[in-house]
Amino acid sequence: MSKKAYVFPGQGSQFPGMGKDLYDSSDEAKLLFKTADEVLGFEISKIMFEGTEEELKQTSITQPAIFIHSVIAAFVLEDFNPDAVAGHSLGEFSALVVAGVLSFEDGLLLVQARANAMQAACDGEPSTMAAILRLDDEIIEQICKEVTADLGEVVVPANYNTTGQVVISGAEKAVDLAMERMTEAGALKVVKLNVNGAFHSPFMEPARADLAAQIEETFFNEPICPIYQNVCAEAITDVNVMKVNLIAQLTSPVKWTQTIQKMKADGFDIFEEVGPGKVLTGLIRKVR
Repeated sequence: MSKKAYVFPGQGSQFPGMGKDLYDSSDEAKLLFKTADEVLGFEISKIMFEGTEEELKQTSITQPAIFIHSVIAAFVLEDFNPDAVAGHSLGEFSALVVAGVLSFEDGLLLVQARANAMQAACDGEPSTMAAILRLDDEIIEQICKEVTADLGEVVVPANYNTTGQVVISGAEKAVDLAMERMTEAGALKVVKLNVNGAFHSPFMEPARADLAAQIEETFFNEPICPIYQNVCAEAITDVNVMKVNLIAQLTSPVKWTQTIQKMKADGFDIFEEVGPGKVLTGLIRKVR
């Protein structure tokens, strides 16, 4: 018997005009966009529908915009009855809302707090990220450890996106040296990402502390289905464990490859991506 999971994308899936089709085709969507504008205190719907690529790239806009699009897209689906949900980084908040753990409003407030805290952490210290293609995870992990020890500056694996694609995160110098060493070790390609911070690394510790306080104060309902979380790549139903994992997520790697491997091992054979773009669909296809 088939098991179906809904998956929700993270930062990088945004595009100009996002959500306009949902707004135009559904009264429920119209109401939710209006609610989002009221909760945030500014017209994010206008930026989503009419804003430039540059405006949508700002973390404080990107994260709530992707969350809003993803959740509304799920809410207007017919026959939405997931056996499980999962989200990549930011997408985990979308997954928690559609699984009934968080209200739309509480989820949006947490995402806004997360985006602002991450932006502040990025502004505090120069750091960056890079994608590494076709190099074994173990070699990437070892090189990160060695570079951190040699330079005294942090670089860590941040996103295990799919088989043969890992993103590293850390101090500018450490990332640059790690990229050199990974090229020498046989990586097919190393690409510096156009980001202004080291997400999912110790650089996000100030953001983690800020977000933790808000998560602790937010009411979490029992989920309607298990949520496979980034930090552990396991199906979670205990809301207290969910909170701990959600707080740890900011400074821990996103184990997306391991999550999909675990879901497949648990019998999931249908994955439907909900939200802007089809990034996760492409990544899931390559997971071995």
